[in-house]
This record gives sequence, C-alpha cells and structure tokens, in this order.
Amino acid sequence: MSAEDSSAAAEASARRFELLSGLTLAVFAAVLAVSDLGGGKYGDDEIIGANEKASLYQWYQSKSIKQAVVEQQGDLLQSLLDAGLIAPQGTAPLQERIAAGAADSARYDKEKKEILEGSAAVGPEGQVLEQNGVKGQIVGTKVWEATLATLGAAGDLFDMSTLWLQMGLVLGAVSLVMHAPGLKRGFYGAMVLSGVVGAVYTVRAFMVAMG
Repeated sequence: MSAEDSSAAAEASARRFELLSGLTLAVFAAVLAVSDLGGGKYGDDEIIGANEKASLYQWYQSKSIKQAVVEQQGDLLQSLLDAGLIAPQGTAPLQERIAAGAADSARYDKEKKEILEGSAAVGPEGQVLEQNGVKGQIVGTKVWEATLATLGAAGDLFDMSTLWLQMGLVLGAVSLVMHAPGLKRGFYGAMVLSGVVGAVYTVRAFMVAMG
C-alpha cells in the first residue's frame, strides 16, 4: 500500500471515528435533555407537595386551637355546675352546651385525623371534611410526606444523572478536538462510560419517581 493510500485510509478512519463520536454525543445530549425535563417536572411536583403539606399542617394547627378552646369552655362550664354556682333553671341549657362542646371536640378529632392520614385512610365513616362541597378529597400530610420522600430520592438520582451526562459531553468534546488517536479513543471511552452511568441514573430516577 502506498503512502497516499495509507494517508487516505487514516483520514477515512478518522472521519468515521469523528462521526461516531458526534452521534454518541448527540445520543447522550438527548438523554440529558430528557433527564433535565424529568428533573424539572418532578422538582416542581416536590415544591407543590411541600406547599400542600405546609398548608395542611396550618389547617391542623387551626383545628387544634379551636378544639382546645372548646374543651376549655366545656371544662369551665362543668366546673361551674360541679360547684353549684348555676341556678337550677340554668342547669339544663348549660348541660346542653357542654354536650355540644363535647360533640365539637370529637368532630375536631376526626377532622385532625383526616388531615393527617387522608380521606382514603380513614374510610367513608371517618370522612368529615369537605373540599368544594365533596367529602373524601383530602390528601393527608402523611401521604404527602411519603410522596415528598419519593420525589426527593428521585431528585437526587436526577442530579447524579445530570452530573454524569454533563461530564460525558465534556469528555466527548475533548475527544473531538484531540489529535493523538490514542487520546481520542481514551476520551471517547470515558465519554461512553460516563454517559452510560448517567443514562442508568436517569432510568432509575424515573422508576423511583413513578413508584
């Protein structure tokens, strides 16, 4: 084989390698785009979930305060009755008020349980809260906590995916600008390894996020 033929063959091999590198870069760039899309979507879901959880805890605290006020009123009225400070004609209305307060306190217990555990967990018999006039629509704080834990784990995996894929793209870019064949192939191999690891993290992240 002449020197010209050898040079032509080397140039053709180099072009094929650059084409392969470019295609591999494009594939990993596409995977990175999907990973970024998933990370952004589930990241937004995590923010929404955190806000919902905070709102539910505020609602729970509001119910607790109302229950405490009702119970204190009931205790005070019962103390007045026990001390004999209420005239006989006022005893019956006061006892009715105490009974109504006890019923309110029991209702607050049910409402707080539904806020914590969710409508599905307490069942139809325990559902007392309404959203838009419909019962059984409450997603409890415990449900949100579990969801947020899942989304947080998925977010960590998406972060790792992005890291490895970005490293792969950088290594691939370096591979394209290198002139020494050995270095070009070394950086290409490192790109493939980094990109595959990133792709695996992406798949795992979606699997965790979707349960």
